[in-house]
Amino acid sequence: MHSHPLRQIIESCDKAISARDFDSLMEHYSEDAALVVKPGMIVKGKDNIRKAFIAISDYFQDQLTVEQGDMQVIEGGGTALVIMETVLRFPEDLRGDTEITRRATYVFRKEMNGRWICTIDNSYGTSLLDTEAV
Repeated sequence: MHSHPLRQIIESCDKAISARDFDSLMEHYSEDAALVVKPGMIVKGKDNIRKAFIAISDYFQDQLTVEQGDMQVIEGGGTALVIMETVLRFPEDLRGDTEITRRATYVFRKEMNGRWICTIDNSYGTSLLDTEAV
């Protein structure tokens, strides 16, 4: 069985985040996309999403690496819901590398030319329900 084309797109996005290649990363977002930066903080629009990714990378001193694990893609009506494991690795003080696995959710829209673009990026997935409303 072949993997869904969104797997390759998300892999390239993960590599772009890890390499701080924000130009390549932004090619995969719609102009009106939304990014959950952290619970209670959502940014909208490519310019704001780019700024958020730069700030996140700066926060982790350019040492954040992002990879994906298991993935399920559910398509319908020209959109796709992606439910997947996102693995984040970063150094933490003197304790060495830290690894966090999240169950992320993403929404992609298929454009008229057949290209998939991200409209909602939520690396926190349903764990947002565990946080207090802001």
